[in-house]
Amino acid sequence: MKKLVTFALITMLLFSPLFQAKVQASDINGHQMQSELEYWIAKGVIRADSKGNYRPNKAVTRGEFASYIARALDLPVSTKYTFKDMPKNSSLTVEIQNAAGAGILAGYPDGTFRPNDKITRQQMAGMMFKAMRHMNLPASTATFTFKDSKKISPNFVNAVSAAVNLNIIRGDHRKDGVYFNPQDHATIAHASAFLFRMFAAAEVLKPTEPSTPGTPTVPDVDPEVYKVSTISNGQVIPTTALYKTYEEALAVYNASSSIRAIQKNNKIIKMKSGRAFGSENPRQLTSLYDNSNMRNEVTYIQKGREMKYIGSSADHVIVEVAGSTFYAKQNEVDLVPTELVTGYDYYEVQGGLLVHHTYDNLRKARGTYTVGPAANSMRNGKRYTSLDGVHFSEVGANNVVTYYPYFQFQSVRQPTSYSGIELEYYIQEILKDRENTGIARYKDATLKSKLIGLGNYLKLMEETHHVNAMFILATAIHESDYGMSVNAQTKNNIFGIKVFDSSPEMGEIYIHPTYSVDAFISRYMNLNYANPFGAHTNGAVPGNKAVGFNVKYASDPNWGSKIAGHMWRIDSLLGKRDIHQANLAVISYKGSTGVNVRTSPDTTSTNKLFTYKPKDPGYNAAFGYPLVIVDETKGSDGYIWYKVLADINPPADYGWIRSDLVKKITY
Repeated sequence: MKKLVTFALITMLLFSPLFQAKVQASDINGHQMQSELEYWIAKGVIRADSKGNYRPNKAVTRGEFASYIARALDLPVSTKYTFKDMPKNSSLTVEIQNAAGAGILAGYPDGTFRPNDKITRQQMAGMMFKAMRHMNLPASTATFTFKDSKKISPNFVNAVSAAVNLNIIRGDHRKDGVYFNPQDHATIAHASAFLFRMFAAAEVLKPTEPSTPGTPTVPDVDPEVYKVSTISNGQVIPTTALYKTYEEALAVYNASSSIRAIQKNNKIIKMKSGRAFGSENPRQLTSLYDNSNMRNEVTYIQKGREMKYIGSSADHVIVEVAGSTFYAKQNEVDLVPTELVTGYDYYEVQGGLLVHHTYDNLRKARGTYTVGPAANSMRNGKRYTSLDGVHFSEVGANNVVTYYPYFQFQSVRQPTSYSGIELEYYIQEILKDRENTGIARYKDATLKSKLIGLGNYLKLMEETHHVNAMFILATAIHESDYGMSVNAQTKNNIFGIKVFDSSPEMGEIYIHPTYSVDAFISRYMNLNYANPFGAHTNGAVPGNKAVGFNVKYASDPNWGSKIAGHMWRIDSLLGKRDIHQANLAVISYKGSTGVNVRTSPDTTSTNKLFTYKPKDPGYNAAFGYPLVIVDETKGSDGYIWYKVLADINPPADYGWIRSDLVKKITY
């Protein structure tokens, strides 16, 4: 009897140092089938090309798929069959001959194998069917009801049926039914998934070895903590089986469409579909890293808040936030299967305004705030979903609107048109409004708020340090609860400086609120955030979790849009003189080098003003460094150059950047 390959033992390779190095250098991170690809890369079944890439979305050939099977099964050497279109003794030829000798494949009547032809779905099913027989896998067939079943060649009907019966190959779901598409081609990623499911089925269906009579049963010392579960009537229902390793549970999970989740100690760590949320943990936030070794934290997100679920392994979760893919630790993420989701974030257009309804999954509570005017193309009364606050998908319709709320993406180097007296007037008016709510914490706000008297000082700071006074006021309003928070009242700390999610009672103490303003500008904005030489530079705008201050300044993923909402309210009350006064743009360059801003509209070795650090502009080049364009001209090099506000600290006011590196924002 042929020996059945043990799936669980192979998966131990997943955690070897060599495997981790390969994955970190590959182009599969964030792919929908990353786990399956990583598995076969670790096994040495799927290999990188000459440039070190795995090209998961490339169509797989007959020769490649045959070699995958030969390597996966570690087939013995065979020269029983040869093919006249295969060069002698090449590694691919040897692997194809080994598969042919094992009865897993055959060539064409003319004696060729045609290794470079793209393999069809039914041909792939045929090879796997014969591989199942080679593995002594009881591959039963069953009736299937694909809409295009008549297009399946009679030679492959049993193979397709067996693969479908074991959930190895699935139909293509379309509007009017389920199709198999037997002549369609699969990608390398698809091939990795098909083989993974075949081996998972082998692990589940392999015969158990009988125990020796009289051998006592010895209980395991370590508890079996992994379970696989179905979901029914709002309940997660584990199967009776328990598994010592994640890999054993994963094999069963992949082999069954009815299994919806893998659990470890009753915590869901993998699911077929659903939403991810920040979990309750000692740090009170979820760190987001740029790769699976989780050493370089890019940003973080508030506990309870939503992220898009991409996939997961035993120790990490892959999520998407603001159009970028990140890795998070399992203990910092709650996975909620689709069947159990109770709420999520959405936007609604009300009276021409964009209102954001946030959702906290831990408290099962909602919050609401107004971002500002909605896009002209957004329909009143309609709901939209967006995890970046720029790309809005209309609920129930195939309609996506790209819209940058103005103050969220206007550089703070752009001065406000309002005077200190006007800003002080707004402070007094908004405090009257707070006081009139009757809410206890706003009692005597017009007398006690730490914002009182700051108008002229904020304008002075704007003129001296090139940080928009309206932005400073909006941030102070947000961080100090209109100057009435405990830290504001007892410490004159109106920006929450050194106040963290895990220790909200902490915070620096200042003699006067103006000292808090000084610290906010000198130690934060002009040192690390707005300044392109700063440690946390991501663009000089409030922004979101992909660009701007929000990337690192606050765990709240909507901090930037909330600041923008306050700026919009200030502008609306004072006359709407600031909104859309500047021409906004973003750097769209996607290369691995930085982007230079120059002192003149040409390229010389001596006119570099500063360089923006390399940054992936993300989804649709939407989140490169933001700019304010004030003029343009044609340079001596033939390019159009844009004159832009300089992000660096004074005395520099302007710089020049080539227009082909920039995408304008239109309203």
